[in-house]
Amino acid sequence: MSKISKLFKGSSSSGSSSSSSSKSKHHRSKGGPSPQEAIHRLRETEEMLTKKQEYLEKRIEQEIATAKKHGTKNKKAALQALKRKKRLEQQLTQIDGTLSTIEFQREALENSHTNTEVLKNMGFAAKAMKQVHQNMDVDKIDDLMQDITEQQDVAREISEAISGPFGEQFDEDELLAELEELEQEDLEESMKSMGGLPSVPSSKLPSSRPSHATTKKRVEEDDDMRMLASWGT
Repeated sequence: MSKISKLFKGSSSSGSSSSSSSKSKHHRSKGGPSPQEAIHRLRETEEMLTKKQEYLEKRIEQEIATAKKHGTKNKKAALQALKRKKRLEQQLTQIDGTLSTIEFQREALENSHTNTEVLKNMGFAAKAMKQVHQNMDVDKIDDLMQDITEQQDVAREISEAISGPFGEQFDEDELLAELEELEQEDLEESMKSMGGLPSVPSSKLPSSRPSHATTKKRVEEDDDMRMLASWGT
């Protein structure tokens, strides 16, 4: 039995077994196959086609080697080998396209399954949130927040009262004036300890004596005035 026949036989047997298993699953789930089952089947198909790709690539290499071996010595055998290579390449191209289609379908199915699970979980969470909110009254919440605000104001007033000055209250201006007087007294005491400033004399200072030249000039002026007076008489 050739390799290709073994491959198709294996795939057919696996296909029949998987078909029977899928039928049993179909009977178990009346709504059709689940997304997980469909994804699993697509992956199996991808594996089968990938193996067939590998087999065809090896066959193409063998046909190329056969064509090279015969060459111009046996053109007929060489041409037959090249023809088989062409057919194998066509099958390989078809398998590439099929794999692309299957991959696209599997990815779309996986995304749909993911979105379904996400929406399902979001709906579950929404139901849970709704159940939690059923026990809450919006009016009561508003009253509660108002009470909290009032209690915060009371606490702030208590804090301000506690932190405020305690005991007798004094005028700050009077205290500053008293402090200034004390500083002045301290300054005077310091000046006394240093000897103080020299006292200013109460009597007038004696005028300075006139110089000898001034006295002589005044005497001469007096003599001249007497002489003039005697001439007038």
